[in-house]
Amino acid sequence: MASLFKDPSKLSAYRDRRFKGTQEEYEATLHASTTLYIGNMSFYTTEEQAYELFSRAGEIKKIIMGLDKNSKTPCGFCFVLYYSREDAEDAVKYISGTMLDDRPIRVDFDWGFEEGRQWGRGRSGGQVVP
Repeated sequence: MASLFKDPSKLSAYRDRRFKGTQEEYEATLHASTTLYIGNMSFYTTEEQAYELFSRAGEIKKIIMGLDKNSKTPCGFCFVLYYSREDAEDAVKYISGTMLDDRPIRVDFDWGFEEGRQWGRGRSGGQVVP
């Protein structure tokens, strides 16, 4: 049966290589996290646009825009940190797959933001590897 909303209890198969721990620790961290990774964003989407959309799910602690490490311009992703797990789950459930700046965005739980993760990891400094 098709589902209109994303199930927040089902985790993405993606595993961040920077996480230092076992797969079980990684999954436990994701199940408790209030941090979301937002992907497939337009390079022109502003922090204000992201805030306007994601604040509909609950109170936001912080938004960190992903930046090209060379040009310091947005490169198609961001992190959204909520105060509560319930608000983060609502964002995953109701906002994932919706359109933001004419692009369908992907919303997944993240193990938590730390300094340095805001930079694109592509060869040219952004997300895309030319």
